[in-house]
Amino acid sequence: MTLEAAERFARLRLARTDKVGPVTFRQLLDRFGTATRALDALPDLIRKGGAGHALPDISRIEAELASGDRIGARLLVLGDPEFPDMLAAVDPPPPVLWTLGEVSLMARPCIGIVGARIASAGGQRIARGLAQQLGEAGHVIVSGMARGVDGAAHAGALETGTVAVLGGGVDDVYPSDNADLYRQIVERGCIVSESPVGARAQAKDFPRRNRIISGLSRGVIVVEAELRSGSLITARLAAEQGRDVFAVPGSPLDPRSKGPNELLRQGAILCEGIEDVEREFSRSRSVREPPADNPFSGAPPDLDDATVERIAALLSPVPTPRDELARAADLPIGVVAAALLELSLAGRATLLSGGLASV
Repeated sequence: MTLEAAERFARLRLARTDKVGPVTFRQLLDRFGTATRALDALPDLIRKGGAGHALPDISRIEAELASGDRIGARLLVLGDPEFPDMLAAVDPPPPVLWTLGEVSLMARPCIGIVGARIASAGGQRIARGLAQQLGEAGHVIVSGMARGVDGAAHAGALETGTVAVLGGGVDDVYPSDNADLYRQIVERGCIVSESPVGARAQAKDFPRRNRIISGLSRGVIVVEAELRSGSLITARLAAEQGRDVFAVPGSPLDPRSKGPNELLRQGAILCEGIEDVEREFSRSRSVREPPADNPFSGAPPDLDDATVERIAALLSPVPTPRDELARAADLPIGVVAAALLELSLAGRATLLSGGLASV
């Protein structure tokens, strides 16, 4: 089903609203059915919660769309037919994606390759070779266009198809010494970002970027990475999303091998070549999808303040499942979900994937 232009505009505006992250965005759609109706309801919900933020001006959203048009970028919103199915199945999916290049690549079987920015020559050779062989076998290679392993993986897959997921906007060439690689991916692959066109990458953007790399992919291969690295964050996100995690073993004398070797100790799949990947994929294990039920079923149109405060009093810094809160409050899950949504918009609760919430 194709979304109407007004609803697509509303989804972008909702996604750019303060305190509306991917979890809240998904729940607002579940609660109100469309972004248009959610935007109509938001001012009252924000006032009721005592929050000081407001909806973004329409002119700001129009400016973002104009910026995309200027560089030839294409916007995909959750619900568009071209929005990648693998990414839509993530809990929660990104509300919007800006793209440059061949969008259809994301609909093909994808596999992520990530690793150290300061990679060894051997690590880069492994990443490039794996990407080339996997590409020739029909896979699209997804990575983050960073130095080192990422860049080598993209380079190995230019002929067969590669997707680069950026932390900044799709026009943010970072690092700058990957400018030529960026140009080639725009011409022959696809650049993707959740950030607005013109945005410059900040540290907080990279975990979101990593979530999209793993979300697009059936599996993620870690080539070289230190124990505290973005590559291991990507591996953890992949595991949470039900994706396969592969690790290329390395020498214990090299700190860049500590990440993959630790993943192997934790149960990651040994990857010494394409045969290990194909063997695992041949088992045809389906990708885990989030529950399809609407948590707001049976929720009343409006909640009284006392009910909202009852749920607020049950929250703690420890993430708590929504059904556990419902049992403790002796209330239907739909009522609890609606209360948590109001508390989130008021800045008094944090909604997490899997139906969890905390303060």
